[in-house]
Amino acid sequence: MATVNQNLSEHDVSRLPVITGRHFSIVTAEWNREVTQPLLEGAIATLLKHGAQEKNIHTKWVPGSFELTLGAQWEAARPKVDAVICLGCVIQGETPHFDYICQSVAQGIKDVALKYDKPVIFGVLTTLDQSQALARAGGKHGNKGDEAAVTAIKMLGFNE
Repeated sequence: MATVNQNLSEHDVSRLPVITGRHFSIVTAEWNREVTQPLLEGAIATLLKHGAQEKNIHTKWVPGSFELTLGAQWEAARPKVDAVICLGCVIQGETPHFDYICQSVAQGIKDVALKYDKPVIFGVLTTLDQSQALARAGGKHGNKGDEAAVTAIKMLGFNE
């Protein structure tokens, strides 16, 4: 389905699991901060809205999206962390750098989830330009940070 003029953050939240007492770590890339800061704010707001305690939401910053995987691994290794949310933004440029970074980050986040057997959520925007990124960071297409938080919550309830 095409996403033109569609808010991608609209989703059914009527049957989310209880997350009171659950610990979340949000690892966010500093690069493209004008995009990643609103993603982080959206994720935190959504976790709080659905019952997470502020003291149980831990935030960490890494230099760029490529570093999300190691940051996620360090956070996933912490026994108290129930889910890790990775937030970043890679905007296509004139070189193949975009392709290498996107592939590596997607693969790395997946690998961390499987290694630690806990939700490690891919909340990384991979867009063609800045306007597409902003549209997905609280603009007309919603907030991918919000979506990533809902995904983390849903995955925590998967085996319930």
